Amino acid sequence: MDIIPAIDIIDGKCVRLTKGDYNACKTYSDNPLDMALRFQDAGIRRLHLVDLDGAKSKHIVNYPTLEAITAHTDLTVDFGGGIKSTSDLETALGCGAAMVTIGSTAVTDPDLMSRWIEDFGQEHIILGADARDGKISVNGWKEDSTLLLNDFIHDYMEKGITQVLCTDINKDGMLQGPSVELYKALLKEFPGIKLIASGGVSSVQDLIDLREAGLPAAIVGKAYYEGRITLEQLSQLSQE
Repeated sequence: MDIIPAIDIIDGKCVRLTKGDYNACKTYSDNPLDMALRFQDAGIRRLHLVDLDGAKSKHIVNYPTLEAITAHTDLTVDFGGGIKSTSDLETALGCGAAMVTIGSTAVTDPDLMSRWIEDFGQEHIILGADARDGKISVNGWKEDSTLLLNDFIHDYMEKGITQVLCTDINKDGMLQGPSVELYKALLKEFPGIKLIASGGVSSVQDLIDLREAGLPAAIVGKAYYEGRITLEQLSQLSQE
């Protein structure tokens, strides 16, 4: 299973939110590049970089941080947050992102999302399926849509999407365990999917449970920053 640390960026700093609440923000580092280098030095190969300023302002903001990380590390970076236009997407890929995670635009402008899949290739686009109580949320999780999670994934798999990053917002930042049963159900319904679990990981056992449930990848955020999981443990799990 791929272990993918997350670095969330506000004002160029590494932060974490709780349930996507910008008022419940904690800063862990003033230098995201140093954090990324720590992950690389531990043998981690992937990084999930989130532009929270971008998600809130509806256009890419923290691309200099992305560029710095891709220029000074060999990490495979997927970048999300604020990608609302083709120009935003081109900026992210041009700054070194191997993949972009698209959530809100996939909800609000499915025609544009379909063109991106066709023009840039499904290997470069991860569908961000951020759900609260079974429905998709958008714009930094500040707004809930009427779209059901399973219908959303199904529609985009038909359009060629193969990678889905699914966050259970109610679990995010709570350190109470991930939604293992939800992910099992999604893997059963969509057997061809590369599903990335996000939200709620609190311990090494949580990651083992996700791996045993068949998840090919999982995001780790607050559990690492709060010392619940060590860098050595992440390194070991990523190489098993």
